Amino acid sequence: MSPLARWWYALKPASWPKVLVPALFGQAVGAAAAGHLSLGALVFGVLWMVADVSFVVLLNDWGDREVDALKRRMFPQGCSPKTIPDGILPAGALLAAGLGAGAVALLLAWGAGVVLGRPLLLPLAASGLLVFAVYTLPPLRLNYRGGGELLEMVGVGGVLPTLHAYAQCGQWAPAWWVSLAPGLLALSLSSALASGLSDEESDRAGGKRTFTTVLGNAVVRRSAEVSLFVGVLLWLAASCLAEDAPPLVVVVPAVVLALPFAMRLVGRSPSAVTNAFGAQSAYKGELHRAIWWGTFVLSVLVLVVGLGGWK
Repeated sequence: MSPLARWWYALKPASWPKVLVPALFGQAVGAAAAGHLSLGALVFGVLWMVADVSFVVLLNDWGDREVDALKRRMFPQGCSPKTIPDGILPAGALLAAGLGAGAVALLLAWGAGVVLGRPLLLPLAASGLLVFAVYTLPPLRLNYRGGGELLEMVGVGGVLPTLHAYAQCGQWAPAWWVSLAPGLLALSLSSALASGLSDEESDRAGGKRTFTTVLGNAVVRRSAEVSLFVGVLLWLAASCLAEDAPPLVVVVPAVVLALPFAMRLVGRSPSAVTNAFGAQSAYKGELHRAIWWGTFVLSVLVLVVGLGGWK
């Protein structure tokens, strides 16, 4: 592999939608609240997300290097090569690049805060980075001690969209975001729960306390599925019951798109048992399609209807 290919592999672009889609959603609800789309806030959002996702992905590999090496020894044919254990990049390079990306993210937030008149951008950006640091870095490392999935839910489903909404409109809690936030948090929890399925035995052997290592594969699968359905139903409930919520014409298409993937997820569930890595990958693929496509469509419709003045 060339040096560029090694870094591209380490950055895992296939995983980026996990944070890009909630960021897009935050930009959309912020623009809808402002009544216009700020190009400056959009440019900041794109640049910040590149820095943020680099910070998260690279430092996550650095923080998990020992348990990743353990998994490669336990299941040499059951998982893809790991960046550090397989010698794709050295640990020191990932640590330096990850910390550098975090510094860039903070500088971007500070600069955009000054240019856009958004004084809370820097504190919000720092909060997002701090959630991840508490998740995977010493001394707390809650992804090892327990509660990492809940932190991921808060970071991906809460702090991240809030930052982008604030960049667009100058409000950290616009009405449409408040009404739709519970659904997005539930979807983020579903994704966080499912992410630990493929690492159950290696995480347990490595001393990590995750929902999967404590509760087991079957319970976590059911919990992820319930969280997914609860999330889309919360969107519908908000549209029907909340006074300051998007109309049904915004929410229903997103729910209709997400539900077939959710049903396929349930159909794949019985085969996604412990160490069935191929079946688990297909299972998580359906989960991600339900979350990402549903949230993407919701974001587009929030933007279109919000900018059109239908509130």
